[in-house]
Formats: sequence, structure tokens, C-alpha cells
Amino acid sequence: MENKNPISEELLADLRSKGVDIDRTLRILELINQHPQALSPTAMNHRLPSEGDSRITDRTELMGVAIAAPLAVAAFEKLNLSRAIGEFAEARGGTYYFSLRGLRTLGILLYPQVGYGVLNGGSATTYADEKKNRAIDEGAFEVLREDFFNIADRAKNLPKGITPAYVEKDGSPGPSFLLLKMRSLLIHALEYRLLTGDRETAVLPLFQMTSLATDGPLQEAYQRYRQDPLLAELIAHTHSDPTRVESAQQGLLAALSGSDQGWPRKIFDRAYGQKNRGLALPGGHGENFRVLEPVYRKLRGRGIRFVYVGNVDNSGFTVDPVEIALLALQGAEGAFNFSWRTPLDVKGGVLVETEEGRLSVADIGQAISAEEVAEQERRGGKVLFNCATGLFDLDYLVPHLDTIRDELPIRLSEQDKEAGRYAQAEQTTWEILSLMKHPLILAVAKEKRFIAAKMLMETLLAGPLGEKIEGSPKISGDLRKTAALLRRGMENLLETEFGFTAPDAQGRRRALGVEELTQALRGNLGRG
Repeated sequence: MENKNPISEELLADLRSKGVDIDRTLRILELINQHPQALSPTAMNHRLPSEGDSRITDRTELMGVAIAAPLAVAAFEKLNLSRAIGEFAEARGGTYYFSLRGLRTLGILLYPQVGYGVLNGGSATTYADEKKNRAIDEGAFEVLREDFFNIADRAKNLPKGITPAYVEKDGSPGPSFLLLKMRSLLIHALEYRLLTGDRETAVLPLFQMTSLATDGPLQEAYQRYRQDPLLAELIAHTHSDPTRVESAQQGLLAALSGSDQGWPRKIFDRAYGQKNRGLALPGGHGENFRVLEPVYRKLRGRGIRFVYVGNVDNSGFTVDPVEIALLALQGAEGAFNFSWRTPLDVKGGVLVETEEGRLSVADIGQAISAEEVAEQERRGGKVLFNCATGLFDLDYLVPHLDTIRDELPIRLSEQDKEAGRYAQAEQTTWEILSLMKHPLILAVAKEKRFIAAKMLMETLLAGPLGEKIEGSPKISGDLRKTAALLRRGMENLLETEFGFTAPDAQGRRRALGVEELTQALRGNLGRG
């Protein structure tokens, strides 16, 4: 590109050598300098939602839903199913009432119209960093110290998605986050085959956003996964193969000048004190609306109407047929999961209402301060923590992709590290809520939908090793309670979503084969 900006050729060459997307960096820099007031968390006046907000649906207690007949019929006709609406719902006056069973059956039938997208993080360096993991709880870290280093030493240089999603009782690593997600997709594909008898239609295609550093190792892992016993039999039986992934790589952004250097912001050019040396940083998962644009358009062209998008490190990010049906019937642009915050939830976003009355997600530390969240909570606000799981209607998303990339808020976080004082610009996927008129907000059980692992300690605490902290007087009761909740959730997911048996006397689990899974799924198809 022609260099019309006051950036030296030496700096440009340095950034290009590090894989920085120069054009995108300059566009973000332009947006930031045009709207500096939008970057101040204190200027946004976010409010936590109040109890009983009608825009929030409690998924944990949902038994069914009544939808106005004209809306239900119009929505159903768009789904192009060779079924009558009366097979799923009961006409009641001017509405159709969909029971939980009807919603679940409808959602399964829509699997050919649903894609599943994973936002891969970078390598597991921060995830396995000793200092950051200690910060969760010093006492818990000391109890799990040996187990921590056993896994950390293996994981540090790997993409996070192919590190263990849980650790066995004896300290050995379990399957990776991505291997479990692929197995879950295959079990749902089997569910569709059993319900319909259709053995050929493609269902639940997997797509992903990777980076320059992670794409190669991930592709190598998928080649191995294709032969893994957890997948191979299911792939052959269902004629589905989630290891063949639609993929797009996210480029890196340049670090920007810190607040101490005033406005306008510039590209940071003194990394490690060396002139014309920059830093290459990830641009945040909100970049998926730009990076995955060709994938979204391709999927819509293939007849995919809805797409899941979620973080790789959330084991609770799985397909929910009821959620699919709710989105398909209610005319929302997207559906998003939120759960009540726990002591482990210290990083990420919370559900807020903007000054304009729209719902959005405010990342703690970027768009809203931790102190403000605590103060509003003391005054009666309800903290619903973002589960990093969204289900989008591509009929909304695809036509808006060209504008979302610039309208999605850009957040700056100030950094003071060995490389110097600089700012990192990021876009958060879930702030797309503020651009939507009618998002569907689902309050879910954390232990079912949000078993996330920002840090390795969270993975350890959510597995059988977490039992080691029970009874320790040096560890807070809140942490012990949360860890026990997450363990129950992970145990439930392993048995219901990922197809494993309950642990034996030695704490080991066995993966169910196709015949056993078929028997279990047949027993569930008629239930709500």
C-alpha cells in the first residue's frame, strides 16, 4: 500500500516481517483517532440489567414458549421443512405454543441449516503462565502445584484448543477442547440421523478462525484426530467429518502508542527501546466478522441459515437444539448465553444496558471497570456473565458484515511490559449486541454452558483434581463452592454431551461406542 501516514519504511518493514496486517491496523488507528471519546469506560454509563428484565429468557426454567400465530407461521415457512407447524406446536387462540419437546425436535431437524464456528485462541503461553495462575488463588495453586506444572510444561507451545480440556484424577491429560467439540458434533449428527433416517445430508459443518501461529499445528492435529478412536467410528457411521474444517486466518495488529504519549495515537515504534521496532498483537475475536466474512457468505450460499460462534476454551459451548428453535421462531438477529458470575469470573464481559436502552456486553477492564461492576452489584444490579457463545441468523449477519467491522466498538487496553508502554486495540465479538435491535438473551446454568478455562488452574479445578482443595482452610469457601459446581458441570457434560461413561473406582472413564450412543439417544429423542 502507498504510505500516506507518518510511518517510516523501516517500521513498516519490521511490522510486515512480524505478520502485521498494515491496512487493518491503519484503519483501526483512523477510527480510534476519529472517536477518542468512545474509548473511555467512564463515559459510557453502562447499567447492569435489573431483575425481571423482559428481554432476558431464563433457559434453566423454560418449559415452552407461546408465539403469536402470524409470527410463528411466517418464521416457520422460512425454514423450508417438509413438516407442518402443528407437529411441533399446539394452537392456542392467537398463538402457537411450543413445548420443550417440540422445540427440541424442531431444533434437531434444523441441524442441516446450522454451522458451528470456533474462535481459536493463540498458543497457551498466557494460559499456562505461573504468575497469572497463582493470581487466581495462591492457596489453591500450591495445592495443585505439581499437577499444574505437569500440564503447563506440555501445553505452553501448543494452540490452546489442542491442550487438555480436563485432567484425569491421576494427573494424566484428557482429550483436548477441540477433540471433545468434534465428538459432540458427531453425537448430534447421530441424533439427527436417528430422528430422520437421513444418512447423507451434511449437518453441523465446523468452521474456525485461526492465526498465523496456530493454523499449521491445528491442521496437523486434525489429521491425527480423524483416526482417533473418539471420532473414527462416529465419522464412518454418520458420514460426517468435523475434522475437515472451513478455516480463515486472523492477521495481527500493530501495538499503538500509550496514553502517556497523548493524542492522536500512533503506531508504537520503540519496542524494547529500539527505534522503528513495533509489536505484533492479536486483534481480538471481534475481528471474526471481517476475517470469516468469506466463510459466512459461503455457508449461507450452501443453505446454512444459522451459525454458532464461540470460544474454543469453553467446554460448555455445545449445540443446543432448543436454542436453535427459539432463534428460528422468534425473529431475533442472534441468541446469546449469559450466566450468573462466580468468583472465578474475573475476566470477560457482563451484560449491560447502554444509555440508549440497548443491551450490550461490557468487558471488565476495557469497557467497564471492576469497581463499577461491584458498586452496581451492591446497589442491586444483576451480574450476568458472558458465556462467549452466540448463535447468529446469517440472514442478519451476512448483509451487515461490511458495516459491523467498523461499527463494532474498539477497545484500548494500556500495557506496561518489558517491551515498553503501549496500547492494544481489540474488538470483542459480543459487543455486536449493541448493534442489534432484537437480540435473544438466554440466562443459562453456568455449569452447563460456561465451563471456561481462561487459565490452566480453571481446567484443573473443574476436573477431579479440583477435589484436592476441599477442606483446605486456606482456600475461600466461595472458590471451593465454585470449583465443586464446575466439576459437577464437567462431569455432566462428559456423560451427556461428549459420550463418556461415569468414572469407575479408579476415576477413569470409557468412551461409549456407536451402539451404546444410539441406544442412549433413542431414549432421549422423545423427551423434552
